[in-house]
Amino acid sequence: MAARRALHFVFKVGDRPRTARFYRELLGMSVLRHEEFEEGCKASCNGPYDGKWSKTMVGYGPEDNHFVAELTYNYGIGEYRLGNDFLGITLVSSQAVSNAKKMGWPLKEVTTGVFETEAPGGYKFYLEEKEKFKQDPVLKVTLGVSNLQKSINYWSGLLGMKIYEKDEEKQRALLGYADNQCKLELKAVGGAVDHGTAFGRIAFSCAKEELPNIEALMRKENQKILTPLVSLDTPGKATVQVIILADPDGHEICFVGDEAFRDLSKVDPNGDKLLDDAMAADNSDKWFAAHKMKKASA
Repeated sequence: MAARRALHFVFKVGDRPRTARFYRELLGMSVLRHEEFEEGCKASCNGPYDGKWSKTMVGYGPEDNHFVAELTYNYGIGEYRLGNDFLGITLVSSQAVSNAKKMGWPLKEVTTGVFETEAPGGYKFYLEEKEKFKQDPVLKVTLGVSNLQKSINYWSGLLGMKIYEKDEEKQRALLGYADNQCKLELKAVGGAVDHGTAFGRIAFSCAKEELPNIEALMRKENQKILTPLVSLDTPGKATVQVIILADPDGHEICFVGDEAFRDLSKVDPNGDKLLDDAMAADNSDKWFAAHKMKKASA
């Protein structure tokens, strides 16, 4: 389990220019790579859509040692309905707080020195106003669960995460694969988990030879496998093997072979230009505005 790494969280975005501005100018993240696809992903990376889409990886550094965001944009979809499944990402950055204030981006101080803000689409971020104290400022991803103990049994008992904290009174637990990695916080929502249409996915890497074992364990334990072990091709880059799982509340979990993923996830120095060029070439917003129409809501 020691070799397993937290990689990224996948967000569906409807407004790509505003989203890019939030991550680049407010959070201060960099575009690590950008890719355009003409058809849907075999592992439903962009959700249940078959059309043209793009993937943009953004973060504070390479995915080798940082937890990053994967922004998937489906051409023609303008907004997604949020549920109570994704409760936020917490990161340490006094600069992000300062940037938000300068930009006039809405901020709410929820506790002393911790500010809540929203990315376009309504995804919550919690910004701790202090200097970062470790290499990766991203501290944790918080997901809503219906039964805390059942979720702990899954993530710790089956997926091998270490339990760092457990608070019965607040019905929350903090888990992770290593001290220096982004953690997963599970928080009871007091009822069923609703994934809306904006549902995301959290990704981890492991040794390639572990993937069949994960699949076999899930079958043995009668747990849900959304996508059995499959190879995903990216033109001109490494082919990676992935398996997509669902936890007891339906949170999507991707495990990817670490060796090939390290090659695939190398930072592309042209990432910013590729994203900017794609946004400039995407005239869909103008077309819909000219026809006095709104993009589809998922």
